[in-house]
Amino acid sequence: MIAIDVHAHMLDRDWLELLRRHGKPHYEVRATLDGVEGVFLDGAPFMTLQPGHFDCDYRIARMDAAKVDLAIVSLTCPNVYWGGPEASLEAARIVNDDMAEAERRYPGRIRWLSSLPWEYPERAVEELKRSLDLGAVGVMVLANIAGRSLTDPHFAPIWKAIDKEGLPVLVHPSAPPGTADLDLRAFNLIASVGFMFDTTLAFARMIFDGFLDRYPNLKLIAPHAGGTLPFIAGRLDQCFDKMGAARTKISEPPSRYLRRIYYDSVTYRIEALRLCIEVGGADKVMYGSDHPHNIGDMAGCLARVDSLPAAERDAVRGGNATRIFRL
Repeated sequence: MIAIDVHAHMLDRDWLELLRRHGKPHYEVRATLDGVEGVFLDGAPFMTLQPGHFDCDYRIARMDAAKVDLAIVSLTCPNVYWGGPEASLEAARIVNDDMAEAERRYPGRIRWLSSLPWEYPERAVEELKRSLDLGAVGVMVLANIAGRSLTDPHFAPIWKAIDKEGLPVLVHPSAPPGTADLDLRAFNLIASVGFMFDTTLAFARMIFDGFLDRYPNLKLIAPHAGGTLPFIAGRLDQCFDKMGAARTKISEPPSRYLRRIYYDSVTYRIEALRLCIEVGGADKVMYGSDHPHNIGDMAGCLARVDSLPAAERDAVRGGNATRIFRL
């Protein structure tokens, strides 16, 4: 079974320069404590720039070395949620055009997810249509959009358009709302803890809000093996059983919704991967690497997938991604 990486990131130099010009006051690009450039949110570092973010030849060489056949690349945070309507749309178009060009240069090795100016729904729907025509196989969205919840009615026109197409959506974490109040600036806690919280909160809210019932054709992907969702699945059900507030919009236990979403294998312990498969189902988990982030692990994540029983291994390696991305 081929290896399909559903969680790999690609940046663009023009996008980065646009972020430099329009990202302030919240975002800035400057040197990190590791001596390389990084992106900061309100003074907190949350992404370190790597050569592989920009260099497709480097990416393909690393894929060859790790025996990864196909990467479905996406932008990462802060995506294009900054700078106002013109800058946001321009950033999305730059990135989508660049990824479409990468697919043309490396047919069969690179596919991509569309980035959209979510804060401006009419423009986002137009860019969705344009990017699908260019070859996008899904959409990337952050787990919060400049602090707003994904269930905010403001975004409904975009979700309706995506649901109509039945597209996969990678719901990638970002710095969670309240980052400063949570004191996540120290020790790069955004990456180690904040991202996991952001994913978990976003999906828990979507589940309890009845979001998956309103948009039944979405294929939502919870990255990093679902954040902490597999670990707290029982607690979500217990709260549903015991608290009326948890049953205002759904009539089924949250654990059933956890089997309706998808996950990637970006976790660094086999025990966590096994728990994700147990909670989500072997038909819902897909290989991912988080390449080329400094904590990405293309070979290690694939080795953990390859250690699974044969049927699970083949599904996670590439079978599930082939199905949901219609490859």
